Amino acid sequence: MTVKTLSPLADHAGLLASCAPAVLAEERPFVSQLNVRIREGHDAAAAVLGTALPKACQFTSGIGDVLWLGPDEYLVLGAPEGTEEALREAITVGAVTDVSAQRTTVQLAGPAARDVLAHGCAIDLHPKAAPPGTCVQTLYARTGIVLLVREAGEFTVLVRQSFAPYFAAWLADAALEYREEES
Repeated sequence: MTVKTLSPLADHAGLLASCAPAVLAEERPFVSQLNVRIREGHDAAAAVLGTALPKACQFTSGIGDVLWLGPDEYLVLGAPEGTEEALREAITVGAVTDVSAQRTTVQLAGPAARDVLAHGCAIDLHPKAAPPGTCVQTLYARTGIVLLVREAGEFTVLVRQSFAPYFAAWLADAALEYREEES
């Protein structure tokens, strides 16, 4: 018996596509995600990850993106196989948990991406307040997300799989006025 695995937004790809051209939204499902809690072993963990651990509300990139989630908590996105075990060996006091099935990843770009996000998010996304490298946990239309600000107005949104269809619908609705302006 073959089991077919569908991404959380497989049945809602049309909603994401309807945001264009104002916002180019694309789900990137099944990105590996490791939750890392570190009390001791920061330098060894950084060596495994190929980057310094980020400061508050920031992310860095090495073998994957490393997001700051709290004083001793990080999320590693897109790390290659074997990273989980290497981190477990490197961290003196802490824990590493694979949480890949918890959230899906949505990439956002386009001329109105920042404005569309501002419709449902209380975070100031002006480039001076949220420069590239910013990472925050916030609400978007009452849905908990992790938001990464990338270069040139590009964003990565991590949303819980069970809320992904709601997020896509809200995003499409918020993009509507910007699509109409371009017509």
